[in-house]
Amino acid sequence: MPSRNRIKQYIADSYYHLYNRGVEKRLIFLDDQDYGVFLSYLKTYLEPKDEIGLQSILADPLSSSKEKDKALKLLRLNNFHDSIQLIAYILMPNHFHFFVKQTELDSIDRFMNSLCTRFTMYFNKKYKRVGGLFQSVYKGVLIRSEEQFTYLSRYIHRNILGSKRRTTVSVRMLASYQHSSYPEYLGLRYTDWLHPEEVLRLFSDEKAYQEFVEDVDSEKSIKSLDRLTIDE
Repeated sequence: MPSRNRIKQYIADSYYHLYNRGVEKRLIFLDDQDYGVFLSYLKTYLEPKDEIGLQSILADPLSSSKEKDKALKLLRLNNFHDSIQLIAYILMPNHFHFFVKQTELDSIDRFMNSLCTRFTMYFNKKYKRVGGLFQSVYKGVLIRSEEQFTYLSRYIHRNILGSKRRTTVSVRMLASYQHSSYPEYLGLRYTDWLHPEEVLRLFSDEKAYQEFVEDVDSEKSIKSLDRLTIDE
C-alpha cells in the first residue's frame, strides 16, 4: 500500500509537517554524534551563509589550505535560510519530525532531499554500509487549519512518550529530552535557526505553552490530527 502522506502539493508561504524514518524501521541515530551531526547539518542549511567572511578566507594568503577547503565547501553548500523556517522538531532513534514553513514553491523538496542525502552519506561512511538509509521519500502534510497548526508542535514534542502510559512523571521528562525543540519553547535553550515564536504567539507565555503540552488530562483527539501522524 502506498504511503498516504507522500507530499503531493507544494504551496509557497505555507506550513507543513514533514517526517521520515529508517528503512525497515531501522535506527538512524545510534549515538550522540549521529544526533549532533544531523543537527549541525540543519544549522548550516538554516543559518544565513556568511559569504563575505568565507570569500575573505579564500582570498587571504595567510589562510591554511584546510581553512580554504572548508570555506569553499561551505560556499558550495545549499542554504535555505531565506526559504525554510524550522518551527519545531524532534529526532527519535528511528525517525524524525519537522514543523516547517516554506516561502518558495520547491523549498521543502530541495531542503529535504539535500539533508537526507547528506546524512545518509555520513551514516554509510561511519558504519561501513551501502544503500538508502530512509524509508522511501519523506512524508509531508500541508497544514490546512488553525487547529492543526496549534496542535502539531504538541504532537511533535510529546513524541518520545510513544504508546507509554502518559503519567505526570513521564510527561515531566519531555523538557530533559535534548534532541527536540521543546527546550527552546520553554526558554531553557536558544537556537538562532529555530522559530518557536510562530507557535508561542498563540500563548500568553512559555508556562502556558508548557501546560498545554504536558497536561496529562488533556488528551484531546481531533480528526485533523489523524493526518499528521506517522504512517504505521
